[in-house]
Amino acid sequence: MGHTTVTPSAPATTIQSAVSSTPNLVAATGLAKDCAGCGKRITERFLLKALDIFWHEDCLKCGCCDCRLGEVGSTLYTKANLILCKRDYLRLFGTTGYCAACNKVIPAFEMVMRAKNNVYHLECFACQQCNHR
Repeated sequence: MGHTTVTPSAPATTIQSAVSSTPNLVAATGLAKDCAGCGKRITERFLLKALDIFWHEDCLKCGCCDCRLGEVGSTLYTKANLILCKRDYLRLFGTTGYCAACNKVIPAFEMVMRAKNNVYHLECFACQQCNHR
């Protein structure tokens, strides 16, 4: 239809144990792992595994907004050596299409108005006869 969503194709990676918070069986078996973020031994009960490496819950963060990725979902995105949350990935690398009124790009995370097959920035959506918003 009129509003095309461009979604990341390859950079999405799942975070294991982020949602279920599986007990740290690695530490219990004596095969403790080092955190990829801080380099310290993971001794806590819970850990995260992403990009085939292990992380403390506090160390797996978005490279832009610093949010804890295990708290915002079970997916992270990587591009240009950055680890990103979905919002920042889309803000930096994604678009959803063009506004039917101003023809400018609409960022993927932005709220929009739709009318038939057209998509608008919220501030651009207005009646064509009276310009009432």
